[in-house]
Amino acid sequence: MASCGVASRRASEAIISAGRVTINGRIASLGQSVNPSTDDVRVDGQSIAKDDKVYIILNKPRGVVTTVKDTHGRKTVMHFVEDVPARVFPVGRLDYDVEGALLMTNDGDLAFKLTHPKYRIEKLYRVRVKGNVSKETARELEKGVILDDGKTAPANVRILSAEEWASDFELTLTEGRKREVKRMCMHVGHPVLALERIAFAGISAKDLAHGKWRVLTPSEVKGLREQTGTATK
Repeated sequence: MASCGVASRRASEAIISAGRVTINGRIASLGQSVNPSTDDVRVDGQSIAKDDKVYIILNKPRGVVTTVKDTHGRKTVMHFVEDVPARVFPVGRLDYDVEGALLMTNDGDLAFKLTHPKYRIEKLYRVRVKGNVSKETARELEKGVILDDGKTAPANVRILSAEEWASDFELTLTEGRKREVKRMCMHVGHPVLALERIAFAGISAKDLAHGKWRVLTPSEVKGLREQTGTATK
């Protein structure tokens, strides 16, 4: 299901557990094997087929949810990729009020690896916070701070400007914890005022207007595979 672009691996498992998947007319179970050439696999009665792999980068606007569907009726990132010639889903998440680079694909295996902590995929953020960020505070963030779910991994900080009322800096992380940047900054006494992800795994959306997307170049896709040790297909 992940390789067909239906959902991520974890979401696909939930869909199967909910009894929404059938194989040749019978409800599927987790771990059940299929033959894509002969078996009829359906989700909610709709047949699924293996799509060609598509990899895009979206410049996500603020005020948009990074999900396929939203039960509260809010606009999701899927609104901006309706013209993509395949079903794609987000690789990881960006908060509702965060903008910037969001990879989307129907390659479930690669998406899983890009979000797995094992591969330490770099995420580059531009952060604006309240107050004057000192060099000492920057070093504290770089060494790692202790949050309620443990100490953060070493990071990289590059201060761009530091004024009495606000500071701007670039922050590179290799983790993907929930609201990690905001919690790190709050921990050191500098609440986030604005947050943008400049690049994910070295791929930038800087030349895209908010809400626009582009297909990754072959060299960019190759780079993602190299970073995750995924064989070229």
